[in-house]
Amino acid sequence: MIRREDVYKIGRLGKPHGVKGEISFNFDDDIFDREDADYIILDIDGILVPFFIEEYRFKNDETALMILEGIDSQEKAANLTGLDVYFPRELADRDEENVSWAQIIGFALHDINTDKVLGTIQAVDDSTINILFEIVTPDGKDALIPANEALIKGIDVKQKRIDYDLPDGLMDLD
Repeated sequence: MIRREDVYKIGRLGKPHGVKGEISFNFDDDIFDREDADYIILDIDGILVPFFIEEYRFKNDETALMILEGIDSQEKAANLTGLDVYFPRELADRDEENVSWAQIIGFALHDINTDKVLGTIQAVDDSTINILFEIVTPDGKDALIPANEALIKGIDVKQKRIDYDLPDGLMDLD
């Protein structure tokens, strides 16, 4: 059984493309291509199910067209439309040089100045030029922290930890 903590979301399936089962895949992370993955994982009614990739091709920088094993008709592909797509953390962990924003969801953010946990990353807001970590602090409050690469001092993928140089007073803002 695939456990939710062993995977992270990399995108969502879109509409069928053609009549032979090809489906569009809108991705936030191209790890499936960088790691030459054999499969992706779909969330079907709360159950994580692996699907082997027969082939794929990029349509643009955000969409790939995929053929998944056993999905050989437009109707079967349509049944997968809108499903969230996940990728195994263990395969992504092999590439510690190219850690993606999607991969760090659930990581603990540690202040290198105090060695205290600032919080757990719940999401990454990259909708503006200033990327933000959306975290939940140890006392349960929501906070936004700049995801500036100059402030990130280290990432330990195995320990799910990011070392961060917290600017003075930043957590005091309300």
